[in-house]
Amino acid sequence: MSLQKARIQVFDEALGKDVIDLEYLRELAFQGIPDANGLRPLVWRILLLYLPLEKNLWKSTLQQKRQHYRNYIEEIIVSPGGPSDHPLNVSPDSSWSAYFKDNEVLLQIDKDVRRLCPDISFFQLATEFPCPEIAYSNGVKRLHRRVQQSVLRFSTLERRGLGVAKLSNEIRRKDTHAGDYAPLREGREAHWEVVERMLFLYAKLNPGQGYVQGMNEIIGPIYHTFACDPNIEYRRYAEADCFFCFTNLMAEIRDFYIRTLDESSSGINNVMVKLSECLKKNDPMIWNLLEVQELRPQYYSFRWLTLLLSQEFSLPDLERIWDTLFADAKRFDFLICICCAMMYLIRHEILHGDFASNVKLLQNFPPMDVSLILNKALDISKKQNRVNFTVCTLDPTRPCLVGCTRTGATHSRRVAGNSATS
Repeated sequence: MSLQKARIQVFDEALGKDVIDLEYLRELAFQGIPDANGLRPLVWRILLLYLPLEKNLWKSTLQQKRQHYRNYIEEIIVSPGGPSDHPLNVSPDSSWSAYFKDNEVLLQIDKDVRRLCPDISFFQLATEFPCPEIAYSNGVKRLHRRVQQSVLRFSTLERRGLGVAKLSNEIRRKDTHAGDYAPLREGREAHWEVVERMLFLYAKLNPGQGYVQGMNEIIGPIYHTFACDPNIEYRRYAEADCFFCFTNLMAEIRDFYIRTLDESSSGINNVMVKLSECLKKNDPMIWNLLEVQELRPQYYSFRWLTLLLSQEFSLPDLERIWDTLFADAKRFDFLICICCAMMYLIRHEILHGDFASNVKLLQNFPPMDVSLILNKALDISKKQNRVNFTVCTLDPTRPCLVGCTRTGATHSRRVAGNSATS
């Protein structure tokens, strides 16, 4: 049996239990989820706490959540007004007043999603399952129709300070010459329109946070993974499932996007400090050089951390990295180790570069085998936390966390220098 088939079988066995062992599933996913049989989208739904661990609850949970999402569309994405309302009505309760206020947010979302992942054609293509309430309504409810061709005044939609002018500049892809995506004809929806709808609903349902630039780079890869599921029933409801998985993920990293929390223990400044400390501990030469050059973490790691590295790697590589990040029980401690590993693996270039060349290098991380980065990050994690690991005999080169209780496979455990078999 090939290694790939063996890993698929191990995942199938883990997912075949009546009650999923979350710790065990995390251990498996930490090593990477096979890109076959719809395993990745299914495991992500579990790791992002969308599907319950009890399999007998999956059907009812999915039905309930998907109906909730349809209700959101019907209640929120509607044309305003009525027989007693008027666009010039100044009442704060006027549906037209809310409509015009929403357009400012929608304009930014529309601009961002029209440029999502320009290196692939996926988001420009038509979805198999256009929302019937939207796609067949003569364009009345299609959000891009609401966008005004005007200049949006910058507000809370953009992150300011932290050593960068705007997050929009930080997330701009290099060598991108593609124009904005165009809408499809009536009755059809492009994938970017689906993402636009999800982000608009998220902003409406989370008024305390709203939409912030960069969220499109988080939701895009999740939606791509779900919309490419070989299981047609899961693929049919990719939008609803993605929306709730994205919402759950944002609940864990939302402090990265709230400027008033930048200095809090969960804010982005504190996370960047942790990365600097990790670098200082694991490679003091790089850390010292960057200090001398006054090249602050804000110049490069702000984007790495807030966007979970979504702008640094190709989509297939990013999905592999996110397997590990979503499996990290201490979210997102391992992200710091990955960022530190990235810098270590280009240390030669950094140590021989000046301020300008190092800024350019770190803001445009060179192509690299992600397995090298993840393996180095694992070494850093073990050094940081003194965590013991086992070595799976299915693939002795890929360690998994100690305490693995998997069945059907033998493991050689290394604990404090002693060997044992589990």
